[in-house]
Amino acid sequence: MTHSQSLPPQTTSVPGASAPSSGGAAPKRLRLWGVAAISLGFMGPVMAMSLNGIGVSGLVGKAVPFTFIVSFFGTMLVAYAFIRLTRYITHAGSVYALAGSTLGPRAGFFGGFALLGTYLFFAACIAAACAVFFEAMLTQLGFTLPAGLWILVPLVAAVFVVLLNIRESRVTARTLLGIGFVGIAAMVVLSIVIITSVGTGSAPVSTGLDFSTLLPGNASITAVMTASVFGFLSWAGFESGTTLGEETRNPKRVVPIALSIAVVLAGVIYTLVMFAQTIGYGTDAAGLSAFANASSTLTDLGSTYIGPWFSVLIAVVAFAVAFASLLSATAAAARLLFALARDGFGPKSFAKANPKTGVPTHAVVSVTILTMGLAALLAIFGATAVEVYYWYATIAVLCMVVAYGMTSVGVIRYTFQKSSPIPKWEVVVPILGLSYLAFVYVVQVAGQEPPFSYFPWIAGGWCLIGLLIVLAKPSLADRIGKRLTLEDLN
Repeated sequence: MTHSQSLPPQTTSVPGASAPSSGGAAPKRLRLWGVAAISLGFMGPVMAMSLNGIGVSGLVGKAVPFTFIVSFFGTMLVAYAFIRLTRYITHAGSVYALAGSTLGPRAGFFGGFALLGTYLFFAACIAAACAVFFEAMLTQLGFTLPAGLWILVPLVAAVFVVLLNIRESRVTARTLLGIGFVGIAAMVVLSIVIITSVGTGSAPVSTGLDFSTLLPGNASITAVMTASVFGFLSWAGFESGTTLGEETRNPKRVVPIALSIAVVLAGVIYTLVMFAQTIGYGTDAAGLSAFANASSTLTDLGSTYIGPWFSVLIAVVAFAVAFASLLSATAAAARLLFALARDGFGPKSFAKANPKTGVPTHAVVSVTILTMGLAALLAIFGATAVEVYYWYATIAVLCMVVAYGMTSVGVIRYTFQKSSPIPKWEVVVPILGLSYLAFVYVVQVAGQEPPFSYFPWIAGGWCLIGLLIVLAKPSLADRIGKRLTLEDLN
């Protein structure tokens, strides 16, 4: 698939880009709400709302909704770079393409390498999430998985991931994505039921509608910013709509608006759900302890406030969403490995694509095995599925911070170009976005206890490898960076 990009005042086209063949029908183009729905769907809101509030509660107590509001504003600052650049660049290459288009191919390579780390660690964390939701479903049905055997769930899921990914089953992925939106509706209904029950005094808690949860309370700014990493994870994938630029009607208008809608709508939903969860458990010591030690909050509260059948429904939907995310993350990582190997970096076998399907089968299988290996490594040492989720999620977010930061730097540079249509005063927004990303990273380095103190160094080490490649093999980085900038890696 070839692409085109446009930067004022001139347009640069790749030969053969996007024009339909004369003998075929013109492809259907996505509209505004289609792009927004895909961006929102790829965030996996049900999975995020089932798990991410747990880690936040353990750090900030009842200030969980406030922390998500902080994460929301931080995400908006970061999203500015994507929203602004997609008004002028129509591209299917996401972070690596936007960084490469504004900063050059070496920056595109570095951004792509950081994003590869994000995909790999994120896939490992999602593999653990599959086990969390499967265990939650068994619990609601009256069964318990023996301790330590949770790793069997992602291992079985990995078999189906490989079978579907080597066939490039888009129908399956879209079906699972549709199930995710059913889950969004279900958790919003649950939130309304909780708020109504607590407000009318018919809930099993006595702390009432505690609106102080929307303020920091006794939580320190350091605790809030540390916890905001988990909140920020909930928006991971918001930029996926940028990859649809060449499949969208009037993309330079539709894609930026769709990204804005997806981020804002997710922010509203997340704040609502987190407020409901916090007051649903209760804001006294017992309630906060129950929140912080839950394995899956939506299934717990669903059983309490609606019934066991609803918890089973949530668990099934959440498992489907996690499996869809696992499909997506492993496929994206495999496609990046394929692109790197094709240009001379990595095993040559990764550069081979199936002649019938076009899928890089060796890369798909290798990424899936690596993902399961990462999850199994911690399971061997006694880590629970919830711990594996949070640990790898943190590393993935920190790699993502670097990748997103490259796009923010890119929009700053583009703003100061002579032909740029972006007003110079707007540069304050991506600078604030970079400041937020940097502060989150620094907070994760300073004052943390093991194992959380290790994660920034792991993420930093991964990104350092990418930087060393750029410095040691500049021609290789140039060649790969140009390819990453010009091709669809999804």
